[in-house]
Amino acid sequence: MSGRLEGLGVVLTRPRAAAEATARPLEAEGARVFIFPALGIEPIASTVALEALAARLPTFDLAIFVSANAVEHGLALTSRAGSWPRRLAVAAIGEATAQALRNSGIEDVISPPERHDSEGLLALAQLQPVKGQNVIVFRGEGGRERIKETLEERGARVEYAECYRRVKPQADARPLVESWRRGEIHAVSALSAETLRNFVAMAGPEAQVPMASSTLVVPHEAIAAEREARRFARVEIAAHGAAGLVEALSRIRVTP
Repeated sequence: MSGRLEGLGVVLTRPRAAAEATARPLEAEGARVFIFPALGIEPIASTVALEALAARLPTFDLAIFVSANAVEHGLALTSRAGSWPRRLAVAAIGEATAQALRNSGIEDVISPPERHDSEGLLALAQLQPVKGQNVIVFRGEGGRERIKETLEERGARVEYAECYRRVKPQADARPLVESWRRGEIHAVSALSAETLRNFVAMAGPEAQVPMASSTLVVPHEAIAAEREARRFARVEIAAHGAAGLVEALSRIRVTP
């Protein structure tokens, strides 16, 4: 029996470990998966300021983790300062982030059940009465300011624990572009605007023609509004997780 993605070629641009995990359910549905990481994650060397911030963890009322990477590198940072404070409430953006926290032994996690973004988290009832609270946000260098700005408007004091950095990998895109020009690739999946920008830059001008006849699949309307998204023939919005990606890809019709 053919799967729903039989004959479809799709590029996964997330970091390699995550891409390999995502590839399995796609391949089970018949897709041909090309893994081409357009975003890399590097830990940030510990500093006196970071260690001091980790030591103050018991003084915070709420800890927010923006990604699974923030969980990995944030907990590595705080573990050097002692055990996780029992009274400290924990919130996560997205189910993958929440699950990473549970896998690390933090079971009670505040996380939106449907929307897997900052807006979904900020809409939760638990994030409304934060006046006077101290909030620590574990994230990578840079990024959106929406959480900090919104919580400060609600009266919270917010500090960042930036414990990793996102980088553009160094990779030769020529083999990928050749497969694309042969008609073997029909879609590209990008989870963030930064990943999309990196991918377009890495693919280079030789990819412009095949890109213009392909579909971009993203998890959020904000990414679909990026300038680089207009280089593609169409954009599909995927629901959360591998199941959502499979469903979005199944809407693409492959012409033999």
